[in-house]
Amino acid sequence: MICEPQLVQRMLMDPHTFDKGGTQYDRLGALMGNGLVTCPQSEHRRQRTLLQPGFHPSRIPAYTALMAEEAQALCGEWRAGLWVDVTGAMMALTTRVTSRVLFSGSLDAERAALVRESLAAVVRGLFARTVVPVDAVFRVPTPANRRYRHALRRLHALVDAIIAERRNAPPRDDLLSTLLSTREGDGATQRPVTDREIHDQLITLLLTGVETTAMCLASAFGLLARNPETERALHRELDAVLPDGQAPGHEDLARLEYTRCVVTETLRVWPPGWLFTRVTTRDTELGGQRLPRGAMILYSPYLLHHDPASFPEPERFLPERWLPERRTAVPKGAMLPFAAGNRKCIGDRFAMAEAMVGVATVAAHWRLRPVTGHDDRLRPAATLGPRALVMICEPRQA
Repeated sequence: MICEPQLVQRMLMDPHTFDKGGTQYDRLGALMGNGLVTCPQSEHRRQRTLLQPGFHPSRIPAYTALMAEEAQALCGEWRAGLWVDVTGAMMALTTRVTSRVLFSGSLDAERAALVRESLAAVVRGLFARTVVPVDAVFRVPTPANRRYRHALRRLHALVDAIIAERRNAPPRDDLLSTLLSTREGDGATQRPVTDREIHDQLITLLLTGVETTAMCLASAFGLLARNPETERALHRELDAVLPDGQAPGHEDLARLEYTRCVVTETLRVWPPGWLFTRVTTRDTELGGQRLPRGAMILYSPYLLHHDPASFPEPERFLPERWLPERRTAVPKGAMLPFAAGNRKCIGDRFAMAEAMVGVATVAAHWRLRPVTGHDDRLRPAATLGPRALVMICEPRQA
């Protein structure tokens, strides 16, 4: 386990020596296939090139409008005094956003619900499968194992069905169409990307794009409710930048400085991606220690983000840490919500925009108050966050 920010930074900047691997990625590979997140470094450049057009910065303004539309629709479903499963609501929101970016109109309400339920069941079961070294325990037909396998089959079958439907359909402005139209090679040797390759990328983006941002959003509202002064500062900014609760556009994101600080501090305090593994591809040295080829290395953004040497009062939720005049004090490698190096999350700008739009839109309309006696503790799984956060809707008066 690497605990020093500079050593983690060195590891992440040398992916040829410290490649994706270890028990975590071995099990993720069985789930996601050979997609961008799990592929070895030797295949990474090609796979990233396939997906890059869908995450080019020029696409973010259109995605922001889509995110705001879905967030506004969610806010319109709530009523004063309503008890809301915030975790479930954020999962529904990020599922709708991600599915529209990947598949545009290919998911109706029934299919979207199936994706949401399947993803939740898979993520719940995935963590144990990445840390328990004995596969036999997961072949026993317990209710939890049956739920996991059923959810996994449904998710893979749905993605296969959508790919088959779209192969012969008119192209759309989404990432699936981009992948379907991609051809690789030179001249007469060009070939289309296979259905299996497309399947693996879509499963990867669903699993990494829905759950992580949903956990970030649920965590943000839980933390805001515990810190009323921070919540009031956020509301002041939203009232100034988004009068009458208007939906945030892409040009508004640059003006929502405190909102960005709230999201960034949420990612520090409760990072959805909290534990990762790498594997050495050769004999090497790190921090004065010899590491043989094939050694498994772990690092934890949660541990790094809570190191008092990097973040004074690390348990406090202080968005002001990230104001321009203060954030330069953070050591390199101490804050890693999206990793670093050439394996940094391809959707980091997308995720930040989605989280900011979600926080800004909901907080412009509603205060979410905690329910007394309700268990909102963090639950570690493949991601970290409150698994069943229930809160009460209270209308905001600007």
